Amino acid sequence: MSLAFSSDAEAKIRKYLDDYYNTQAALLPVLYVAQDEFGHLSGEVMDLVAERLGLSRMHVQSVATFYTMYHKGPVGKYNIQVCRTLSCAMNGAYNLIEHIGGKLSIQPGETTKDGKFTLTPVECLALCGSAPVMMINKDVHENLTAEKIDAILDGLPD
Repeated sequence: MSLAFSSDAEAKIRKYLDDYYNTQAALLPVLYVAQDEFGHLSGEVMDLVAERLGLSRMHVQSVATFYTMYHKGPVGKYNIQVCRTLSCAMNGAYNLIEHIGGKLSIQPGETTKDGKFTLTPVECLALCGSAPVMMINKDVHENLTAEKIDAILDGLPD
């Protein structure tokens, strides 16, 4: 295997393994460490996680592919995740996804040619009371309108 965790990532993994009662319980945060380290969870990265935790690749892959917060392919510098579950959908999420796609000249699931933005519709960001919502990387934005989205996107640094 050609990949290896950095010493910083390995320290985080050891801490999670100390904090959780077994390696399966530590899998979700360790997947975040791997994603932060390598940018996304390729097959090779999932193999590394499986080997490091002593879990089967199938188990790691089934968990990583179940959750939308784990990227299975490269994403832009800013991953725009727009909730499209019931509360958000009823408050205009699909129109906002279309608005963002038009503004950035991409379709859902695509990344801009410059690699700056990826548009990712997701299921439930658990903020139904302030729908519609989106996350840009790890920052949450609530009660969205097209105007608010334009201001947020225009304010992001290059």
